[in-house]
This record gives sequence, C-alpha cells and structure tokens, in this order.
Amino acid sequence: MNPAILGLFTIVAGVGGCLLYFWGSNQFLDKVVFPARGPKAGDNINKANMVRPWLFLFPAMFALGLYLAYPVFETLRLSLTDRDQGGAFVGLANYNQMFGEPKFWEALRNNLLWLIVVPAASTAFGLLAAQLTDRIKWGSIAKSLIFMPMAISFVGAGVIFKLVYETRPADQNQIGILNAVWLQFDGGIGSFLMLQALPTLILLSFGAIVAYVGWIFVRPIAESRQNGGGAGFVPLRLFVGAAALYLVYLSISSLISVFTFDYPYGEPQTWLTIPFWNSFLLMVVLIWIQTGFAMVILSAALRGIPEETIEAAIVDGANPFQVFFKIKVPQIMGTIVVVWTTITITVLKVFDIVFAMTNGQWETQVLANYMFDKLFRANDWGVGSAAAIVIMIMVSPILVWNVYNARKEMK
Repeated sequence: MNPAILGLFTIVAGVGGCLLYFWGSNQFLDKVVFPARGPKAGDNINKANMVRPWLFLFPAMFALGLYLAYPVFETLRLSLTDRDQGGAFVGLANYNQMFGEPKFWEALRNNLLWLIVVPAASTAFGLLAAQLTDRIKWGSIAKSLIFMPMAISFVGAGVIFKLVYETRPADQNQIGILNAVWLQFDGGIGSFLMLQALPTLILLSFGAIVAYVGWIFVRPIAESRQNGGGAGFVPLRLFVGAAALYLVYLSISSLISVFTFDYPYGEPQTWLTIPFWNSFLLMVVLIWIQTGFAMVILSAALRGIPEETIEAAIVDGANPFQVFFKIKVPQIMGTIVVVWTTITITVLKVFDIVFAMTNGQWETQVLANYMFDKLFRANDWGVGSAAAIVIMIMVSPILVWNVYNARKEMK
C-alpha cells in the first residue's frame, strides 16, 4: 500500500476510532448502566458523571499499562530467569554474572562519563547560545541553525560525524574533515594556537562553568548549616558537587596533557579507535544535538526575566558578567535544572550513536548497547533484562526529581 494512503488511513481510523469510542461509551453509560429515567434518575446522573472521567482516561491508562507497566514487570521477571534452563527461576544469578563481566563495568563507567560531560556541556553551550543570540539582529537565524540538529535522528547524526572522523591512508586525500584539518598542522604558531591555546581556553572555560554550577548546588548546604535550616535534597546536591569537582580535575589533567602530548604530525588518525578520547568524540554528537534543545528552553526562560531586576543591577554598577551570573542565572536556575535532568535521561538511554559509530568497540561500550548485545546477539535474556533494570534504576530518581519540580512549580 502507498505510504501516503496508509498514513491517511491511520489518521482517519485513529481519529474516527477515538470519536466512536467516546460516543459509544457515553451512550452505554447513559442508556444502559445508569439510565437517566425512573425514580433514581438523579442518582444515576451523579453516578454517571463520576464514572465518565474514568472512561476518558481508560484508553491512556490501558496504553500506558500495556506499553510501560507490563514491560517493566516482564523485564524484571526475565532478569530472574534463565533461558537455557527453560525459563527456570534463578534468583540473582544473572545479576551476579553481569557484575562479573568487565564489559558491564566498562559500560557503566562510560555511562557515568557521558552522564557528567554531556548534560553539563549541552546546558552550558545552550545557555551561552541563548544569551548571545538574544543580543544580535540575526539571532533568529542563528537559533534556527543551532536547533536544526534536533531534527536529525541519532543514527543520522552518527553517520554524519562518522564521516567527519573518517580516516584514509596518508597517501590519499582525506574525506574526513577532522583528519583533513589535522594534516595541516606540522608545528609552528598555527599548531600552537589550534592545538594548545584554543583547547586551553575551552578547558578553562568549561572548568570555570562547571565549578560555578557545582558551587550553586552545594552553597545551600553551607548556608543551611550557618542558619540552622535544611537545604533539601542534600545527597543530590553533594553528588552534583562531587561531579563538578571531578570535571574540574578532569579539565586540569586534560590541560596538562594538552601541553605534554607528543602530537604525531603528518599521520592521519583513526579517531574512533583511540581509547578514552573516542568516547568524548562520540559525546560531541549528542552535545551537538542537545545544545539546540537547551538553547530554546533557556532562551524562553531568559526572556521571562523581569527587566526591572536587570536595570536595577546595571544602575548599581554591575558589569555584563555580573548581570548574567548573579542576576539572570539564579532567576532561571529551576529551568536550568529541568533542562539538565531532561538531557541526563536522554544520556542514560544513549544507544543509537554508539551502535552506529563504534558498536561498543575500543572501550566505548554503554549500558544500552551492552543490553542490546546480550538480548539480540548472545540471546541471553536474563543478563540483558538485568542490564535493562539497571538502566531503569538509574533513570528513576531523575524522573522523580522532574515530577517533584513540576508539581512544586504548579503549586
């Protein structure tokens, strides 16, 4: 069948089916279950009105139960069974096997690294883009260009960047942009500016931003101890502070390696096979995609800041940096946290980029790819389901945090 006709049929059938369901269920409720006639007509009308909202909610609740709740319980059940033994219950044996595999710990380590770097970088770049694009005349065009990667699938973005990192023999023309640029350096001022000065500036800026964000999260704990109050969500604040310290340490250690590394000039590099650094090259893809999302949300938040507070700060002698970091950022901190946690959930489920670019080779394995390998390559549903449960456990606290913040803002 023609895809256009199939799509039109799906829309008509879907909308028509919804209308038919709501009309039929109301008719059944009002004419058969609680008819509005006889001596109990008033009671029947009240009862029907009490039941009617549940009729409207039933399709959504049924779909959520079928596609979300049931898979969770079935996955948990499968993680406690062994396929080779005919689905027999084996308790936590699959978890013990998973915890004993080096590939699992490699995936968990990489996921934590993604979890620290990608949300921080995406939110920071998105906030920077939102602030700068609001101050230029062609800001709307710039926003469109920055947001455009959001329209690309993760696999499509992975294929694009795989071409960027492509490597050919040294005697051939390089089609990979990164290698084509790399081969232009052979020492001198150009190499110093691009390979040392620019990375130094980026690392220092990133470390400063992360340190500031970590201080924002940890400061309420110190203030609460002085004032005798409570900071709220102390474990989460301490985790963010520890993550910020780790990122600052990582920035400083990377800064040292930038100046001590012996660059192999004139040799094309197979970028995706270099352990540790290849994970960062994969992260660039997701940062590229998520920066546009962060920019749009944070731009709306910046526009919602009352002009009076900014004007008062300027009158008091605040410079642009003080206005941004001490006036604007604190007022949109709730939005920054929501963007951060939303990107964090995406990072915890990352699969497509790693699968399309390295397939978990060269120490780039992540939990979702590890789960896929176990379920569909090794046909080990027990360990694969156990990996899925680990991912769900890691995502759940962030979902709870998002729901808590949403309800708090509604109140």
